[in-house]
Amino acid sequence: MVRPREFDERAALAAAMQVFWEKGYEATSLSDLTDRMAIQRPSLYAAFGGKKELFTAALKLYVQLSLSYLVNKLQSAPSVRESLHAYFQGIIDGSGGNNPDYGCLCVNTMVEMAPHEPDFAQITADYQASLTELFRKTIERGIQSGELPKHLNPASISRLLTISAIGLSVSMKSKPNLPQVEHVASEILTLLE
Repeated sequence: MVRPREFDERAALAAAMQVFWEKGYEATSLSDLTDRMAIQRPSLYAAFGGKKELFTAALKLYVQLSLSYLVNKLQSAPSVRESLHAYFQGIIDGSGGNNPDYGCLCVNTMVEMAPHEPDFAQITADYQASLTELFRKTIERGIQSGELPKHLNPASISRLLTISAIGLSVSMKSKPNLPQVEHVASEILTLLE
């Protein structure tokens, strides 16, 4: 007879995601994970596999939560410009539960692990593609409503916005002086002129 799990897998996965986000993959030990997840190692292995499999699941959860947050952010503001400004300002301010000191878990993974881990490279590439697609749809919506100029190329601008978001996330991890970044969100949006 199979013994039922004595812990909430979703809550444990969210706790693991937080540890990986705070410390990075390499610096996170199994003890860090089991302590935060409030489970024993055998339970971790039985439910998630090893550290790499747990990280993969945590990264996928992060992607899901991040993209859901972004969709809500881009659709909730009264205008396309306001929604994009709020998104980029959120990277600076750490809104949406994101501590700017941690950066973006996907971006961190791009830097730390993707160059030598094809599975992580694919997850982060898919994330970038999804982010770019959300930006493209948002820009197209702005063009169709007349808020944005018709001459804009949504595909090109959305790629630039994705690269800007990644760069800004990395920059915020380095804890820049706030005057260096206080107008960055507005400056990024000059791409929409």
